[in-house]
Amino acid sequence: MKNVFAVIAAILAIAGNLPYIRDAFTKRVKPHPFTWLVWTIVSAIVLFGQIVEGAGIGALPTAVAGAFTTIIFLFSIQYGFKYVKKSDKYFLAAALLGIIPWLIFDNATVSVIIAVAIDLIAFVPTLRKTYFHPETETPILYGSNVLRHILTLFSLQAYNIATTLHSISMIITNSTMVVLTTSKKAHIKAHKNNTTLK
Repeated sequence: MKNVFAVIAAILAIAGNLPYIRDAFTKRVKPHPFTWLVWTIVSAIVLFGQIVEGAGIGALPTAVAGAFTTIIFLFSIQYGFKYVKKSDKYFLAAALLGIIPWLIFDNATVSVIIAVAIDLIAFVPTLRKTYFHPETETPILYGSNVLRHILTLFSLQAYNIATTLHSISMIITNSTMVVLTTSKKAHIKAHKNNTTLK
């Protein structure tokens, strides 16, 4: 059954990321380059930690999602700098500095804890961008991420901080993105309709 959960989670990673890549290519969405750069690095760290700590087949969704994260980062370089603010550079610096202790500690669990902290810091620029410009994101990717990480938790061969922490944090942050992209867009649409009626 764990194998089934892992495969379904990997399929969700594909199903959620392909539309996002298409939207990035057509400039419908504007991925924040700082966030996706750090996520690319963190994905590699988390994948390594999961494998070392015995995640087994449960690491498959992380590997698939990590490949797509790298592709989206490459798109973000070309399309995503319009919404970069000065404050975002501080979060990028903090996230990248967090890699230093990861290199120092020869411990998979500590590495994953640091990686997740870096991940959350890197999420801030995207959360800020989405709050003020919800039209630059789509809830499809983040909604599928929530389901993927839930299934990933069920597919793990071993349960410990190294194998579960990343998915738990991603369930919370991606749920926040779903709320932001849907509620803010609905608010903007309602405001436009009211303006039109007047």
